[in-house]
Amino acid sequence: MTADPRRQVPRTDTLLADPRLAGAGKRLGRALVKGAVQRVQQRVRSGEVTPGAAVDAVLAELPPTASSLRPVLNATGVIVHTNLGRAPLSDAAAEAITAASGTTDVELDLRTGRRGPRGEAAIAALLDAVPAAEAAIVVNNCAAALALVATALGQGRELVLARGELVEIGDGFRIPELLESTGARLREVGTTNRATLADYRGALGPDTGAVLKVHPSNFVVRGFTRAVEVAELAAALSGTGVPLVADVGSGLLRPHPVLPDEPDLQTTIAAGADLVLASGDKLLGGPQAGLVLGRAELVQRLRRHPLYRALRVDKTTLAALEATLRGPLPPVQEMLAADVDGLRARARTVAARLSDAGIDAGAIDAESRVGGGGAPEQPLPGAAVSLPPEFAEPLRRGARPVVGYVEAGRTLLNLRSVPPAADDALADAVLEVARAWT
Repeated sequence: MTADPRRQVPRTDTLLADPRLAGAGKRLGRALVKGAVQRVQQRVRSGEVTPGAAVDAVLAELPPTASSLRPVLNATGVIVHTNLGRAPLSDAAAEAITAASGTTDVELDLRTGRRGPRGEAAIAALLDAVPAAEAAIVVNNCAAALALVATALGQGRELVLARGELVEIGDGFRIPELLESTGARLREVGTTNRATLADYRGALGPDTGAVLKVHPSNFVVRGFTRAVEVAELAAALSGTGVPLVADVGSGLLRPHPVLPDEPDLQTTIAAGADLVLASGDKLLGGPQAGLVLGRAELVQRLRRHPLYRALRVDKTTLAALEATLRGPLPPVQEMLAADVDGLRARARTVAARLSDAGIDAGAIDAESRVGGGGAPEQPLPGAAVSLPPEFAEPLRRGARPVVGYVEAGRTLLNLRSVPPAADDALADAVLEVARAWT
């Protein structure tokens, strides 16, 4: 008589009591481990897993952390990839987050025992990096910074903005809709392709709250075009009392030789902008944040606005931002500065290891991009490992996901966006896919 297979399924309490699973429960939470146990029990019932292998099967199902987010190797060649979390943090920033995850002195002056300024050290680091600014605040992203500015300076008033800068910033979010949601009225000037200083001057009036310059970071208009630069606008607005606000987007602190056309914070403020806005998780290479820098009086006005309380960042973001600014070069900057010959050598090394294992692999030249809405027409030369097209999906779905791209009938793993220390992990992931097919 065949034994009832249900009697062979290990009991839930028995499995959870196993020392390895009990330890996982303390690290990940009992509910998460219990869910994995129940799924494995069903696999035992179906005959897919033997009762004696149940604990190992549960361990194989458990994620490395209690979060569902999985580490991914970005082999797309897009340095700041929005779908992959934008800027990868430096080790210094990650360590700062861990240190700040407990109780910290984020708003306490340890010398006096009294309440202190929130994130004072992070703000000081930001001002050291952009000395043209008198003051700064940090909110949770650049859209939040723009919303705060529009609310504090433009609510019930007019914000003057060139028609060619009424951009969509991704996922359907549009600058004019964001601005109008704050209660500000938009005063559009110029045409789609051309705006002049006279257009701006003609729009100024007693209801003007501010003049905005929005860098069209994710597209380029060429041909019969005209835009008014920050320095021209600043000179024209001098003495009017109307602030000039420039959203430069990408968070580049200073001019970069690889990105000659990308606006930066230091130059924009030095050119006369009263406030500049930028993202922290793009070319700055830090955590998601919205940076506002400029004249002290205006920054203080934003800081005291009630909306700021809803938009300010937490202690871990402040810690990561400070560490990014004070610490070693963040990964984004390392990727920008990567030597093309070095990238080619890395691609040859990885391809040779894969070829030795019988995989159709090669090293080719490949262009990469900044991404994240930065420098849309600035290709970055580099190199990639070339594989057959059928590798793309299983690499993406693997235990350590690798996201590449298919081009001209080949899967390409672009190494500019892969840290050199991850080359072995990249090769291991490819070998794991190949082994699954044999």
